[in-house]
Amino acid sequence: MNAATTTPSSTSLERDARQVTARDHRVAPGEIAIGVIIGRTSEFFDFFVYAIASCIVFPAHVFPYLSPLAGTLWSFAIFALAFITRPIGSFIFMAVDRAYGRGVKLTIALFLLGGSTAFIAFLPGYETIGIWSAVLLAIFRAGQGLALGGTWDGLASLLSLNAPQNKRGWYAMMPQLGAPLALVVASGLFAFFLSVLSRADFLEWGWRYPFFVAFAINVVALFARLRIVVTHEFERLFEARELQPSPVLETVRSDGRNIIIGAFAPLASFALFHMVSVFPLSWIALYTKQPLERFLVIEAIGATVGVLAIIVSGFVADMVGRRKLLAWSALGIGIFSIAAPLLLNGGELAEIAFMILGFMLLGLSFGQSSGVVASNFSTATRYTGSALTSDLAWLVGAGFAPLVALALSVTFGLAASGVYLLSGAIVTGLALFINKELAGKDR
Repeated sequence: MNAATTTPSSTSLERDARQVTARDHRVAPGEIAIGVIIGRTSEFFDFFVYAIASCIVFPAHVFPYLSPLAGTLWSFAIFALAFITRPIGSFIFMAVDRAYGRGVKLTIALFLLGGSTAFIAFLPGYETIGIWSAVLLAIFRAGQGLALGGTWDGLASLLSLNAPQNKRGWYAMMPQLGAPLALVVASGLFAFFLSVLSRADFLEWGWRYPFFVAFAINVVALFARLRIVVTHEFERLFEARELQPSPVLETVRSDGRNIIIGAFAPLASFALFHMVSVFPLSWIALYTKQPLERFLVIEAIGATVGVLAIIVSGFVADMVGRRKLLAWSALGIGIFSIAAPLLLNGGELAEIAFMILGFMLLGLSFGQSSGVVASNFSTATRYTGSALTSDLAWLVGAGFAPLVALALSVTFGLAASGVYLLSGAIVTGLALFINKELAGKDR
């Protein structure tokens, strides 16, 4: 074994960590799954805390000199910064990974993520520091994106490699549980503070508490993930080049096609992701007089349905194949896109139907969207290729979704948001059709 292969996984910090978590037995998929779920929940919690604040806090706190609509659009523009800087973070942290090890990379990335999120909790408003409030918010949001690029730990790939052949769909859905679980907690926190505080107190200090919680969750997630990352089994997979970080530019040159297809294949689920979480909350806040805490509770209920649907996706994918499930889900999302504007604008019961149906479809599609073309990557590029695919998928499918959907809706009517969602379903269908290799090795 050459030095280049062993160096990244043999820093003194990681060797010490392995002494603490030393084990000789094979890493069980169940153990890996716990680390994956905790890790993804922490990342998505940061995401949703910021997203909810973009709809109901930042327009008044950072952009009070603009109209509520303009303030929300600017908040969504800053929201997109994290998705732009995330690939840059991957580039930087892959170099850290190769030089100092995955444990060091994760530690730096998660403290940067938690620190950027916690700094937002202390953000002064426009009335205190003027336009610098927006500048600081943009810097902290960009920091979140850089950190997210470094949080790729390979645990999802390790889970897939250790999963039984006939349960690949079941284990593939586990990392995706983090998103709806995080939304349940984030929505519940904001709904609680909105219900017990006056509007003035909420905007002055109540909204800050979820950001503090995010930092605490990141610390817990760091230790849960390190416990798996520094195990001997993970090291052996790393040394076998199953999970070795390859140079980013070299990976793009050799697997650019797979990266692009992998980014567009889950576009329908990623577009729907924001159409049932961020966008409807902004619409309710801007154009209705409904209590925001009520709609946040509906979101939490919808997210719970999403958890159940993701679990179902694991069973279905193992029976019919991941590619077929994604194709049928894209068709379902396309049909839903026609009814979605009518439901969202159809009163309280219709809103509930919109959220429940939307999260059912989201769970079925999003549950299998992670690493949809991972099997196309060689073992030498699987780790970095999967990370880059995830970065590009979130940038293309989710980064600008709230901004575009809201801008289209206020310009052309709410039906335009349905057209936007339909376009995502069409692109997913085309990507799955082009990616014929997946049909032969659907795992």
